[in-house]
Parts: sequence; C-alpha cells; structure tokens
Amino acid sequence: MASITKLPSGAYRVQIRRKGRYASETFLRRDDAHRWARQAETRVDQGLAPNKSSVSRLQTFGDLIDLHITDMCEVGKPPRRSKAATLTTLKRDLGKERIGHLDRQKLIDYGKTRAEQGAGPVTLGIDIGVIKMIITHAAAVHGLDISPEPVDLARVALKRLGLIGKGTERDRRPSTDELNRLFRSFDDNERLTLPMTRIVKFAVATAMRLDEICRIEWNDLDVDRRMLLIRDRKDPRNKTGNDQRIPLFAATGFDAWALLIAHAKGFGRFDDRIFPYNSRSVGTAFRRACRSVDVRNLHFHDLRHEGTSRLFEAGLAIEQVALVTGHKDWKMLRRYTHLQPEALHALVPKRAVSPSSLLAGE
Repeated sequence: MASITKLPSGAYRVQIRRKGRYASETFLRRDDAHRWARQAETRVDQGLAPNKSSVSRLQTFGDLIDLHITDMCEVGKPPRRSKAATLTTLKRDLGKERIGHLDRQKLIDYGKTRAEQGAGPVTLGIDIGVIKMIITHAAAVHGLDISPEPVDLARVALKRLGLIGKGTERDRRPSTDELNRLFRSFDDNERLTLPMTRIVKFAVATAMRLDEICRIEWNDLDVDRRMLLIRDRKDPRNKTGNDQRIPLFAATGFDAWALLIAHAKGFGRFDDRIFPYNSRSVGTAFRRACRSVDVRNLHFHDLRHEGTSRLFEAGLAIEQVALVTGHKDWKMLRRYTHLQPEALHALVPKRAVSPSSLLAGE
C-alpha cells in the first residue's frame, strides 16, 4: 500500500513499497499524489519501474511535444526551422489529444484531414515520422508506457491510401524569355526596394538556396581566390558545422563574382550580410513578379535546379558540380538536374560536314 504524508510545507509525500520496490515522490496536490500512487503500484504489478512524477503528469500529446523540445534544448540540439514548423503544426492539430487516445484510427483521420488541407505525400510522411519520434522519445528516455505501433500501422494505411509516398520530382526550368520578363518586371517596379534581378541571377549563378543567399556575409568572401564560404549548409546527416567553400565564376551564364562586385558598389557594405534581406520577403517579391508577367508554376527553388543543370551543360563533371551545389551523392544531385538534350551539341566537337551535304547524300 502507498502511504501519503502531508509535509510542514503543505506538500504531500507519497511512498510506495511493493514487491521489493521502493519509490517516493512529492506533490503539491493530494489528488495528484493519489493518482501517482495508483499508477506506480500498477506499474510495479506489471514488473515495471514507477514513473517519475514529472512523467506521470503528462496527459496530452502536446505535453509529449513540449517534453521532447525541452530535452533537445537541454542537450544543445533545439529544433531547427523545418522541424519546429512541423512540431507547431502537430501541436495545433493533435496537441489536445489524450496520450492513450492517439490510436491508429486517430492518426489515419489526421492524415486524411491534412491531405484535404493540401499536405502532399512527402509532407504527411514527415508529420507521421515526427509523431513516431515524439512517442519513441517519451518511451525510451522517460519510460512512458506508450507504444509506437499504432503510428506504424497508420503509416501503412496512409501509404496504401496514397496519402504518403515519394513526392513528384519537379523538372521546371525557366526559359530565357521568362527570366528576361521577370528582370524587366523587377527593374520597372519603382516601389521594389529589393535588388531582385541581382538576387535571381546570383541564385542561378551559384545554385544556392534562398536562405543561404540571405545569410552569407562579406567576411565569408575570399576576394583573392574568388571563393565564398557557406556556413552550416543543409545536410540531412549533419545539421551543423557543414561549411562549404564554393567558387564564384560565370559557368552558368551569369557571373557570380561580377554580381557581387556590382552589388558592393551599388549598395555598399551597410550590413554584415551581403544580401541583408528577409528570405520570405524575397520569396514574396518573386511570386508577385511571376504573377504579374504570367510566368506560371515557377518557384524560387527552381532556380537552384536551373543553376545545377547549367553547370552540367557547361561540361562540368558530377564531382565538380557537387563542389558547387553541396550534394553528397549522385542520387540527390540527380533530383536537381534537368538537362536539355540540345545542350549536348556544345560538348561534342563539331564535324566539318554541313547538314545540307548530309541531306544531299554526299
């Protein structure tokens, strides 16, 4: 039996001795003390160790999310932007669900709702993966009596329903005419304070991501060697410290080095960052320009595809292109590469035979 003693401070101390196990916890409320005592005795009867009081207070899936974030921050690994956004979405949609009620059907219903809201197969797959991670963390680190099996079953069901799967690879490349129309739109917009033409050209010239462009600094520029250091470049296996030096050249049709020189002369170094702008503002300006000149289905990230493809069309080998884009293997690099077959003519030496002579059978 558990014994509950009221302390001089007004708190309640619970002590249980059962089947050779002893555990003690202190609570501010008597009801919480009784609840923990019942749970602790049940776990001992099941051959398990009693949970700590902090764990026993966890009631909802939102509590598990908060616990995970706290633990990761304590070890110096706070959630980064994409993961933090996923956690925010999960807490909004599932945070109030009781831990014991988050079963297979609840997760399937959640997946269907997210799909109706516009979440694609990859996004929903990430959501389900993070849910499993939260539950597994609580069970492994804190001994919470919860199984990730319902999450696995829900994943199988959502995959069978076609709601989870691989995303469709984009192969959208802007034409020269579309880029020129965008440039004219940027340059003619007197209210636009962002140097969008230069940013877009720099994106194609370097195949850099938008957030990378908006956080590189003048101190990262090696003027003598015409190199640029990109800090903490995105890598699924290495979240921090993945710094990479890239060359600034004109292999893609736009000269990255000349663009920075012109930018320094035109705007000056009034900030530590080379392009001291909010990446969301840049993305918004890009989308507005696309709508204004009727350039459809073009995302800013497609410029990274364009730059990567142009590097290959310029004759660079896979390992050379990877030195610019930061990709670790060909499988990932291939997803960003959409070569135009006619570009192969420039890579093969021309024979001294005219097309007319071939048609004439000479």
